[in-house]
Amino acid sequence: MNVCLWHVEYGSRDSGVPVPVDLVWRKILTAPDTSSMNIFQDGERSGFCEFSTSVESEMAKLDEDRPPPEGVVARAGYSIHLNGNTSFGDFTNRVRFDARVQFSAKRQWRELNLKISSHTATVEIRSLATNQTIHLKLSGEGGTIEHDLAFDDLRDPNALLGMFTGNFGGGIFGMLDLPLLPLAPTEVAQNIHWEAHRARLKIGREPVSAYRLETRVFDRPVVIYASTLGEILRVELPYGITATLDEWSKL
Repeated sequence: MNVCLWHVEYGSRDSGVPVPVDLVWRKILTAPDTSSMNIFQDGERSGFCEFSTSVESEMAKLDEDRPPPEGVVARAGYSIHLNGNTSFGDFTNRVRFDARVQFSAKRQWRELNLKISSHTATVEIRSLATNQTIHLKLSGEGGTIEHDLAFDDLRDPNALLGMFTGNFGGGIFGMLDLPLLPLAPTEVAQNIHWEAHRARLKIGREPVSAYRLETRVFDRPVVIYASTLGEILRVELPYGITATLDEWSKL
């Protein structure tokens, strides 16, 4: 991560200037470096995660002494990978997660694979855009439950809330032995609208230029800071959960 280069190229530009959301997502999908982040809840370290892209994986295979071939980014599609583990509040049950999302060459979502596990249960979610369905598989001490949900079902806030809290296999939160977050079901079905701006973010004592993506989920802010190269620098989630680039904690 070349902080000095960012400062020279972008340091004099004003923060807060709106930028196209599509531009920022394209930068993130083609980021050449892995983002290794520490997870915190209310300021206390609770876990660790890594975010990488298929472009980063392809670049890692290349000869460093040779320029990357043309079209290494413009492939058949893109993919992102997020994996790690964390705990929540006073709950000692540590949760492991592994998520992979594939996109088309036009950056349209194609496939999602998500696995969340604890010492009590494992939840697997697979969805294909072409099928317009979500396949859920819950495995625990009581056996295995599988169920398919149509995308139309997810437009019903009560159905979505029931899936996580009780109507489906005792609830995903219950099977994983996790605290129940106070969701607002009337707001679940709202469309998520992202906004993007230039921002200034400190690394140690040095401010650098970045992109700031922001939306609201359950009427609570979700903020993602990404470098001008697309590397995830910081994530701010509801309920005091944040993720910060690992090397920052060493400054």
